[in-house]
Amino acid sequence: QVQLVESGGGLARAGGSLRLSCAASGGTFSPYTVGWFRQGPGKEREFVAGISWSGRSILYGDSVKGRFTISRDNPKNTVLLQMDSLKPEDTAVYYCAAKMYNIVATSTTSYDIWGQGTQVTVSA
Repeated sequence: QVQLVESGGGLARAGGSLRLSCAASGGTFSPYTVGWFRQGPGKEREFVAGISWSGRSILYGDSVKGRFTISRDNPKNTVLLQMDSLKPEDTAVYYCAAKMYNIVATSTTSYDIWGQGTQVTVSA
């Protein structure tokens, strides 16, 4: 079964940028729709962005629209999340997740495979 590993988290200043990467191992990424979620301290896990396996369908959460960009490179088994104009409220553990079928979903329960998460901290 495919396993997911996130990387690229760290510390950034408000207004800065970070790029997260989600890499698949143990199989190919191609059939999977991939989503990014985040969970801040004391908060529920929320949808950030998602991309269908074809790349033709992309959704963003309202709080990140216009600031974050999701993309994928299927031959490299990688999905990227470019985060620009970061805000302190973007501080959270970020998770990538995968599901079958070519439909982006915003619910955590729609995704079957999860990575371990990577911490993003944005200072004011």
